[in-house]
Amino acid sequence: MGQLVQIDNDVFRSIKAVTPGSYTFILPATREVPKRLLHPKKKTVGVRIPDNHVVQALLAELGEPLLSSTLLLPDEEEPLTQGWEIKERLDHVVDAVIDSGDCGAEPTTVIDYSSGVAEIVRRGMGDPSRFE
Repeated sequence: MGQLVQIDNDVFRSIKAVTPGSYTFILPATREVPKRLLHPKKKTVGVRIPDNHVVQALLAELGEPLLSSTLLLPDEEEPLTQGWEIKERLDHVVDAVIDSGDCGAEPTTVIDYSSGVAEIVRRGMGDPSRFE
């Protein structure tokens, strides 16, 4: 994580205490992060360390971070969360779909550490009480 974001010891300890888990942390990016992946004005990125066993296995095999996004199709209100439905609807435009079961529709809790202090941006699956 230190290769991609600027993080001090206190913030690192706070993140380590709740990960892997259902959180996204907004942190200042290092110069290693391509500009097109940064927030255009703040130079920040969102970082997740998920507790999903399939994602953990992919990350272990790759040995490096993985870029991902919530799959919210145009004109849809809810993201796609079932592998079979993603394959059925997008098989013609994606190379592969890994179906690891329902990944849930509730979003992660988002904590913004870009100022060095925790700010809860969105309440979701992760318990935000540690950051209040």
